[in-house]
Amino acid sequence: AFKYPVWLTDVNNFGEALQMIADIGALTGKDEKALSIINQIKKAFGALPKIEKPVKTAYLIWQKPYMTIGGDTFINDMLSHCGFENVFADKTRYPEIRINDLHIANCPLLFLSSEPYPFKQKHLDELKTHLPQTKILLVDGEFFSWYGSRLLKAPEYFIKLINSVTDN
Repeated sequence: AFKYPVWLTDVNNFGEALQMIADIGALTGKDEKALSIINQIKKAFGALPKIEKPVKTAYLIWQKPYMTIGGDTFINDMLSHCGFENVFADKTRYPEIRINDLHIANCPLLFLSSEPYPFKQKHLDELKTHLPQTKILLVDGEFFSWYGSRLLKAPEYFIKLINSVTDN
């Protein structure tokens, strides 16, 4: 016999993240509050700048070995919402890659996430020696990978990021 109910989620995209908020609202008797949060998130994401042609992008989450994101991840869906095209979208989950894979992918943009591995400027500088034609940016992984009410803060960050990529 179970004494405590357990609720699990498996969020892999924006729609599932919104559904999770609705589900938590229902579970806690806060349906109206959940709907308010969902509507605020939808409105904020609706204000993201539209990029005419998606920017081919790689997103690293780990070093030694380098690991990226596949097309079935929440991070991939956030990239898509911003107008970035994950060059490793044909992979699943979090595959290991090598620097040569980044050369083959020939992507003009590389994001180094702050989590789970905390990439820093020294990592950016090292990768720049191998990928001199690639624009490499440190990004806040929380905005790409944390769903729930954290999504309220993500669009403001994404707008600045999109503008920094498209203005140059």
